[in-house]
Amino acid sequence: QIVAKQMKTQCRCHGVSGSCAVKTCWRSLPTFHEIGSHLKKLYEHAVAVKCRSHKKLRHREKMKRHIPISHDVLVYMHRSQNYCRSDPSRGVMGTRGRLCNKTVEGPGSCNLLCCGRGYNTQVLRYVNRCHCKFHWCCYVTCESCETMRDIHTCK
Repeated sequence: QIVAKQMKTQCRCHGVSGSCAVKTCWRSLPTFHEIGSHLKKLYEHAVAVKCRSHKKLRHREKMKRHIPISHDVLVYMHRSQNYCRSDPSRGVMGTRGRLCNKTVEGPGSCNLLCCGRGYNTQVLRYVNRCHCKFHWCCYVTCESCETMRDIHTCK
């Protein structure tokens, strides 16, 4: 339904010197980004429901009275599990020990991934070949360069 609602009509004119003697139109699919953004908005405003007798869905908060739910709303019956904590029986590993980025906000950030538990910082030393030179004929010499990098993992 979401894809069908977001289909766009595109047209192209055909003719001599840019005239529109013949116009061809077609329907095109939205991009995955557009579909994903729309689904995310629906997810963020999803409504909790409970199934009552006769298979009618009702708002969970207002069980005493029936409030109709429109067809363009995303609904759920059970809350999502907490992905912050490990639950091996469900295949959820949690976020403890996950690498995170403390310098960004949003996906991948320590604030989001570590679920308020904070993070550990470890300084890692990397040794790489650098300043390599080719010598005639047939060998290369390089220096060793050392870099230090902070790695952050969720507590």
